Amino acid sequence: MIAMHELAVTESILEIALRHAAAQNATRITDLYLVIGQWSSIVDDSVQFYWDTLSDGTIAKGATLHFERIPTELLCLDCGKTYQPDSRDLLCPDCHSTRLKVLKGEEFRLDSIEIET
Repeated sequence: MIAMHELAVTESILEIALRHAAAQNATRITDLYLVIGQWSSIVDDSVQFYWDTLSDGTIAKGATLHFERIPTELLCLDCGKTYQPDSRDLLCPDCHSTRLKVLKGEEFRLDSIEIET
């Protein structure tokens, strides 16, 4: 099943990449590097599916999408421990607190693009 959320995200990625490429007088966009947090709701295959359709007819057609997944990292607000939770238990491994702050794992950004001029 293809998620509609990724359609808007992929449209934004394409718009940003095309704007950057135009500012650099690019003739082609060859690669895009995306950083996606483990807890983000972005599905790589869905972004790729929409990319293949949306980039058709642009200088980004055929560009390779590179997905880098960032593991989740939490901070315990009671004892100050920073840790990566396992999938079963989010509690702080030191003090078992549930007062937590997400430090990493929810990000989604276009980190860089490669172009030809």
